[in-house]
Amino acid sequence: MPSSPREYPLILAGRPFPLGAYPEWGGVRFAVASSVAEGVEVCLISEDGTERRIELAEHTFGIWHGIVPGVTPGQRYGYRVHGPYDPRNGVRCNPAKLLVDPYARRITGDVTRVADTIDYVGNLMDGVPSKVDSLGSVPLSVVTSPGGADTGTKPDVPFEETVVYELHVRGFTKLHPDVPERLRGTYLGLAHPAVVEHLVRLGITAVELLPVHAISSEPGLRDRGRQNYWGYSTLGFFAPHAGYASEPGREIEEFRTMVAALHAVGIEVILDVVYNHTCEGGTGGPTLSFRGLDAPAYYVLQPNGYDHDLTGCGNTLNGGSPTVVRMVTDSLRYFASELGVDGFRFDLASALGRPGGGSFDPNSQLLTAIAADPVLSRCKLIAEPWDATGEGYRVGGFGPQWAEWNGRYRDTVRDFWRSSVGVRDLAYRLSGSSDLFAMNRRRPWASVNFVTAHDGFTLRDLVSYNGKHNEANGEEGRDGTDDNRSWNCGVEGETEDKEIRDLRARQARNLVATLLLSTGTPMLVAGDERWRTQGGNNNAYCLDDETSWVSWERNDDANDMNAFVRHVIALRTKAPALRQPHFFDGRPTRSGEPDLVWLRPDGEPMGDENWFDDGARSLGMWIDGSESLSRTRDGELVSDDSWLLLLHAGIEPTEFTLPAERYGDDYEPVLDSSSPDGKPAEPEPLDPGEKIVLPARSLLLLRARR
Repeated sequence: MPSSPREYPLILAGRPFPLGAYPEWGGVRFAVASSVAEGVEVCLISEDGTERRIELAEHTFGIWHGIVPGVTPGQRYGYRVHGPYDPRNGVRCNPAKLLVDPYARRITGDVTRVADTIDYVGNLMDGVPSKVDSLGSVPLSVVTSPGGADTGTKPDVPFEETVVYELHVRGFTKLHPDVPERLRGTYLGLAHPAVVEHLVRLGITAVELLPVHAISSEPGLRDRGRQNYWGYSTLGFFAPHAGYASEPGREIEEFRTMVAALHAVGIEVILDVVYNHTCEGGTGGPTLSFRGLDAPAYYVLQPNGYDHDLTGCGNTLNGGSPTVVRMVTDSLRYFASELGVDGFRFDLASALGRPGGGSFDPNSQLLTAIAADPVLSRCKLIAEPWDATGEGYRVGGFGPQWAEWNGRYRDTVRDFWRSSVGVRDLAYRLSGSSDLFAMNRRRPWASVNFVTAHDGFTLRDLVSYNGKHNEANGEEGRDGTDDNRSWNCGVEGETEDKEIRDLRARQARNLVATLLLSTGTPMLVAGDERWRTQGGNNNAYCLDDETSWVSWERNDDANDMNAFVRHVIALRTKAPALRQPHFFDGRPTRSGEPDLVWLRPDGEPMGDENWFDDGARSLGMWIDGSESLSRTRDGELVSDDSWLLLLHAGIEPTEFTLPAERYGDDYEPVLDSSSPDGKPAEPEPLDPGEKIVLPARSLLLLRARR
């Protein structure tokens, strides 16, 4: 590409903060951090590819900055860094590599030639810097104007009322027949009235979007003709991914429109954010931004200069570095304040609490900075409490302001309904996992309960496959977990056998009902209510096709499951006792009974010996609603009916005796998993002490009126 030599125009010094590119004083102030550089140039790229290099001579607090006159929003730019090249100490300054601004609000283009982005020739540690100019082969940063459309009033839904719905911006609407074709798979597609109506009718309160930060796929995926469809390969933590815009260059405006449309109907927006690693991969990977600017400041490095990989993705951002702490908190505040986002789910969050790659510390620099920030502390903060190492598995180990994905919940509920465990651990999961979250005064909503997620089987596949079928990923089936805790109900994959199909649907209803009736914060996965399948693929991270896209085809199976999910969410919404904000503790209530009673099939309370019966497959859970401890938005306590939840995972029907009159004057069935839509075939109230028969593998919810 044509370029000009270094220029020395009359530029103002400007200020070091905030970092990024900001229009001011008839030009743009550029500010970028690098403590190892000896010189930094901002490179302005014209439409024809011509480059104009301008030295940023001011250097304050390890930040290079200056105001370049005559530059306007829309200008494409990058940085070139001059300084030492010492890979054994992690320093990789190479002015031949044009670098993306870590604070860019917009990023355009993608990597076109991976070879041009490699910064060395010969041996990785003892070679020489590559002189191949990467301009023309790498993405570019774009100067943007501040401000934009209003994103509406944040719904501020209490955590205990939250029902999370995890979805992929592209995959959710790519096949939606009511969305105009040009909007399918985009931010505006998610804002379309037909899509918003589905979310409202379903009853969810928050969408959790798979990563929407600007991404660049790994070289290995590119070599196989694939891409990182899920988006866990971040290039820029401030730029919304341009690939989800219906009109190139308008991704910020369209993102704001999407948020406003969801806020207008009371739905919060939570982002899945990936601050644990970047798209630059391992030490020998591409140099696109962070590595070339200041690898020791951004990454956890080993003493020999190689990346320390806690994430399984080649590198690990250093949560103990001031540069990373500042970048992450600035990024979060930008999305929360200027783009209207309500909360964040932190991918591999344990890595954020391991500064320098050491032991996990819930009070580490980055985790503390996030929780203590006056803006971020008001957001929903959800941790994925593990990384790619054994040391990183920290379910229940985060601080008081954090909620966490509860992998223990997923595993226990899956195991119970496939009849492989007893009921001891199930009781903890149903009641909010106090064994994991109560020790530091956290609330039950800190447990984000789920049975499926983007990573793993869909709900339909969970009851249809015993093993993964990931051949389409091009990795010869090596990828994806083998610990699925699934059961195919007798036949692997699709079948026309009606008995098996009916059993699968009932098992799916059992799983969903258990999830939504458990204390804690439930999370559903988009498409599970539409009976979506991935053909047994439990790791479709690189498949941007019908495998991953939600099907909106109308059929009886999809309609029945959708109706069932809507019915259970509506029950939860109307029953404060089923979503209590405090843990059960056996306290006596105004009814004269404890707040929670566990029951055997004979209707009597569970004894100590019953909990250790590994062959137990049935459990009753009575919740006193007279003092549910739920409150209105104004803080007033609200009462509710009491509830009786009966779960039976046995392979044969079983008799269950309804508990005595002191628990309820009568028991009204309101949910029956043996019914396709969940509505009981015999909804008439039942008497205390009455014996009923629970079908094999079924769940029954009854209202205990007093």
